[in-house]
Amino acid sequence: MNTEQTSTPTFDRSDLRKALGSFGTGVTVVSTKASDNRLVGVTANSFSSVSLEPAIVLWSLQKTSPNLVAYDDCGRFVINVLSLAQIEYSRRFASPIPDKFNGVDYRLGLAGLPVIEGCAATFECRTIQRLDVGDHILFLGQVEAYQHQEQTALLYVQGKYAQSASAELQAA
Repeated sequence: MNTEQTSTPTFDRSDLRKALGSFGTGVTVVSTKASDNRLVGVTANSFSSVSLEPAIVLWSLQKTSPNLVAYDDCGRFVINVLSLAQIEYSRRFASPIPDKFNGVDYRLGLAGLPVIEGCAATFECRTIQRLDVGDHILFLGQVEAYQHQEQTALLYVQGKYAQSASAELQAA
């Protein structure tokens, strides 16, 4: 591994964001509970699986998020993979409204964290590592419970919501 110091390239931020947006992702709401028992949730598309054994997932949150302290203090989070029918939840949890769970169908899962009903999948996790990376905090969590159902997952690509479609690929 080369550990030689090099300068960091400078990019046009909006153009880089557009290029990164070419990679389609699922849309999640990552939920937790603040130290005052207030329910907290944010829309995130930075979710990824890391390991099957043990089951570990990751997601990231911008360092300037006012919700960062809640995720740090709780030490747990729930990844709620939104279904196509939950597009309004994506918008709701991306907005600065104070009570994001008002009108949202959820149940309390492990440690009293909110698990949104009707999702394509949910993963209840315990934070096992927190990494300070660039302008984000990366959370790795060990999955302690999960569920999934046959739902079309909500996707986001090129700055727009999307849904998956089957493609018949033929070998060349």
